[in-house]
Amino acid sequence: MASTTEAAPRGGARLHVQRFGTFLSNMVLPNIGAFIAWGLITALFIQTGWIKLIGDALGYEGGYGFVSQLGAWANADGTPMHEGTGIVSPMITYLLPLLIGYTGGRMMYNDSLRGGVVGAIATMGAIAGASGTPMFLGAMIMGPLGGWSMRKLDALWSHKIRPGFEMLVNNFSAGIWGGFLAVIGFVIAGPFVSAFSTAAGNVVDFLVERNLLPLTSIFIEPAKILFLNNAINQGILTPLGTNEAASTGQSILFLLEANPGPGLGLLIAFALFGRGAAKASAPGAILIQFVGGIHEIYFPYVLAKPKLVAAVILGGMAGVATNLAFGSGLRSPASPGSIIAVWASSPPSSLLGVTASVVVAAGVSFLVAAFLLKIDKSGDGDLSAATAQMEANKGKKSSVSGMLGGSGAGAPSGPIHSIVFACDAGMGSSAMGASVLRKKVHGAGFTDVTVVNKAISNLTDDAGLVVTHQDLTARARQKTPSATHVSVENFMASPRYDEIVELLQQQNGAGAGTAAAATSAGGVDSGLLARESIVLDASGDKSAAIEQAGQLLVAAGAVDASYVRAMHERETSVSTYMGNLLAIPHGTNEAKPSIKRTAISFVRFPQGVDWNGKQVEFVIGIAGAGDDHLKLLGRIAEVFTDDAQVAQLSAARTQDDVLAVLGAMQPA
Repeated sequence: MASTTEAAPRGGARLHVQRFGTFLSNMVLPNIGAFIAWGLITALFIQTGWIKLIGDALGYEGGYGFVSQLGAWANADGTPMHEGTGIVSPMITYLLPLLIGYTGGRMMYNDSLRGGVVGAIATMGAIAGASGTPMFLGAMIMGPLGGWSMRKLDALWSHKIRPGFEMLVNNFSAGIWGGFLAVIGFVIAGPFVSAFSTAAGNVVDFLVERNLLPLTSIFIEPAKILFLNNAINQGILTPLGTNEAASTGQSILFLLEANPGPGLGLLIAFALFGRGAAKASAPGAILIQFVGGIHEIYFPYVLAKPKLVAAVILGGMAGVATNLAFGSGLRSPASPGSIIAVWASSPPSSLLGVTASVVVAAGVSFLVAAFLLKIDKSGDGDLSAATAQMEANKGKKSSVSGMLGGSGAGAPSGPIHSIVFACDAGMGSSAMGASVLRKKVHGAGFTDVTVVNKAISNLTDDAGLVVTHQDLTARARQKTPSATHVSVENFMASPRYDEIVELLQQQNGAGAGTAAAATSAGGVDSGLLARESIVLDASGDKSAAIEQAGQLLVAAGAVDASYVRAMHERETSVSTYMGNLLAIPHGTNEAKPSIKRTAISFVRFPQGVDWNGKQVEFVIGIAGAGDDHLKLLGRIAEVFTDDAQVAQLSAARTQDDVLAVLGAMQPA
């Protein structure tokens, strides 16, 4: 069974800190592009930026025009500009916090734009009440609060609004509640966060003045290995560093966690002095870590030999000390922690110091790791086991760690609560496969496990198990790297379904009792299958079969002629062969506007037709308007998993014989 591994659920304080860190990251990381844009604009256009620095170096004595206006250090005529003008200050004061607040509100309202809007309104109140302090911490509080509270309020009057008044109620409730939260943000959140930022800044100043800041690596580097870094970085260092950068032009805090030097030195030591799989994989890991900025790639090396945590701690301390010595820092967060991102975020005056900090950190980490590896007598260390432990620490499958421990298939180590059957369009083969699998899963007693169908483009990384046709599994893995993936070829009677039930028995325990009436006897609404849309004695190849099934739908007035072309196009991307002698050609998602109503056509090939090497006797053309075809597909699936009903269709002599099987019963 092709799969990726998901760690078992864990409890305790570390899990809660990780989840909180992930929550903060999900607010900040989608907006990193805006942080980078602000950092680049700042680096280029402020008075100490690259453009003026280069101009002065070349002896340029003229005015800088719009450059000085963007950086807010001079008008076009050379006179000083007022504070808060230009583009640098408004971006950090308003744009960035509002983006974070909007994202947080949207997250808390189930990815609803409505939650994002209320979150942004609430954040604006905190910004206005903060007396010029960049309100990132306030945005991380007020944005989620706005989205969450709006969702709770909407639930109070859900389904109670009279028809025609929905837009009025929704708009005014969002406006009134958002305005109320903006006042709360102005009066309470803004001043509170300003005071907190001032206190935290004083702590940082205390450490810097006493040259104690390098000691933070004793905590930060091990925290990275345990995936607690998001809570530290996104929750503390990024907001404080942004405040400091706004006032001084740069901040060393951006480099406390993002410096790629410690990991680089460790991996070089493994490449030169390691053994076995660790030595062989280290060169590739160097490229991913140093250039790609994916620091998690080196975590398994430390887990395989835990004493090597000393190397990254000392390397991190050396890097911080170097930045302190040079007085260097970054203008904006470096995300991911790539050397490219680090250089791009460095102001001209800090470029030398930042580079030196990376080199020194890598050098110290390399020397310590090399020494420890040379005196180590414990053997290679189990890198595969360490990779698994790293993923357990993270709580899900790592998208880059597969190169470390081989590509062997695995199974999830925790219970599976949701199964998604995915296909290209999410309307045909996946609906039918989901129906068959749901019947099997619920029939085995796992009635608490949901089985749904989706288009691959709509997948989110929260499913426990994803089932796809073997030609689509690679695409599905990109969308859901944390899930277990199962590839099937026969949608109707795949042996993989039995393996999934066995997997549920292993991971979830015995089924919760026999499912009551797993499915009802079914059929297809005879209104969806017209007598004129049934052909019992067809012949030809696959292309002709698709064409005939499509033209029957056109003749029935269910689709436009363009839909038939989309049926051929769909077949070129992935086969619609279902198994049990059945194929269900249907159009692409883009062809849905060509569908006038939901309908099917039935074409039987007594001599069979070759369908990509599979024998097909029954071709059912499908046109599904909206979602009302899903139950229809479920009924078709029930019919074609019943050998007796398949035999009836094979022996049918008239259209009425077919309707007796497919059209006798209404969908539930």
